[in-house]
Amino acid sequence: MKMTLEIRGVKVGLGAPCYIVAEAGSNHNGSLPQALRLIDVAARAGASAVKFQTFQARRLYPRSAGTSDYLGDPTPIYDIIQAMEMPPAWLPTLRDHAHAAGLAFISSPFHEEAVGLLEPYVDAFKVASYELTHAPLLSEVCRTGKPLILSTGASTLVEVDRAVQLLRGAGCRELVLLQCTASYPTPLEAVNVRALVTLRETFGLPAGLSDHSRDPMVAPMVAAALGAAVIEKHFTLSNQLPGPDHPFAVEPDELARLVAAVRAVEQALGSGAKEVDATEEELRSFARRSIFTVSPVRAGEPFTRANVDVLRHGKLAAGLPPEQLGTVLASVAARDLPAEQVLTAEDLALADGAAAGEG
Repeated sequence: MKMTLEIRGVKVGLGAPCYIVAEAGSNHNGSLPQALRLIDVAARAGASAVKFQTFQARRLYPRSAGTSDYLGDPTPIYDIIQAMEMPPAWLPTLRDHAHAAGLAFISSPFHEEAVGLLEPYVDAFKVASYELTHAPLLSEVCRTGKPLILSTGASTLVEVDRAVQLLRGAGCRELVLLQCTASYPTPLEAVNVRALVTLRETFGLPAGLSDHSRDPMVAPMVAAALGAAVIEKHFTLSNQLPGPDHPFAVEPDELARLVAAVRAVEQALGSGAKEVDATEEELRSFARRSIFTVSPVRAGEPFTRANVDVLRHGKLAAGLPPEQLGTVLASVAARDLPAEQVLTAEDLALADGAAAGEG
């Protein structure tokens, strides 16, 4: 496996800008026009990719699975999931619309057959946290040879290791791991962004963050500062729309702010090389210090702290640097010098008349 990969010609991983996946999920609410609007929102925000989900209730839960406490909805989870299914017939339309908008098209398969259904259309696969132990699904995704982004929510490092070993054994060569907290929404204190560093260093793979916190910028900015290869964030057209994922997703203006904030963090991070930046050149010259006379000094007169000082030279030419102050104080003036004269080596002489520094 590699520390860099490409998704639709865009580099992802070491040395590349953070790849931002706008997670539309099932927030289309069964409406193709709404799904297309979500793609447009992701493109306007500056995301790298838009992602949907491909599942069938009958391949996720038995009808007897009951209700989900966290949703606070008395409707059986099977019925909720069934109402959120995305028609496979939409796939070519969504893919074409995403590509026309300059976005990669990604979807999460939740059963093995969905992989074959998605393969002709997606630029990469995303596997959700709860499927990390779904070995048949992971193997089927590897079969395609396409890049894979794997969330690791609700998993231990040992479980992640098992999944990575399975993927490696199945021939996966392009894999990104995402730190994720499977809580909707996730409190900021539970996001644990630094775990992405643990994933990257433990497995030698690109790592990033799937962020379920409601705040649009805090966790993504921290992730970008820690070198996240990928950031994924759920978004919606409105938090007021019906459906389980809308309340914790970010709205269009927030998604745009998220992308802008991540790009700003990347600009601020810089290259890491410690050198003089072009923007510093003027003040580097203006505010660096040289040794000056602060009162007139006659030829042969000793230099003292009463007649010399270390001052910033502004637009005057640079002279002897501050570290030469000891040499200056051990010398006498080689000629008459006015006040506010920047000193050079030619202005110094030894007490016996020899030029300072000779001998």
